[in-house]
Amino acid sequence: MRKLVFLLGTGILTIVPGYAQDVASGEKIFVQCKACHQIGENAKNAIGPMLNGLFGRKAGMIEGYSYSPANKNSGITWDEATFREYIKDPKAKIPGTKMTFPGLKDPKQIDDIVAYLKQFDATGKKAGIVVPAGSKLAKVQ
Repeated sequence: MRKLVFLLGTGILTIVPGYAQDVASGEKIFVQCKACHQIGENAKNAIGPMLNGLFGRKAGMIEGYSYSPANKNSGITWDEATFREYIKDPKAKIPGTKMTFPGLKDPKQIDDIVAYLKQFDATGKKAGIVVPAGSKLAKVQ
């Protein structure tokens, strides 16, 4: 499968190999995460920390959440590559983590949940432009 990428401000369209990310599918996949995590404008820490503004954040830094020492001392700053490794097998990426989720093994599901999580800024507002899978991109003048 290929995806169409529009580089903002350049007017350049390009096709690159990979999976198209599907935010709606990511939201459905996130249902299994909701047992422990919240995201969005009213998100709070629960069994797990809230996930607003995850990408770019240092692991173990959400105020008011009691992280495992393994998570706090991991030295991780969450970016896409690190999160992809983690969500595939949390205990392998951070041995000693409290997270009991066994992981997502399907690369497409990982793509979709990344797209879903990336929508939310640190305040829980949906940030940026999200293009649902199957949508056509238009050149901006």
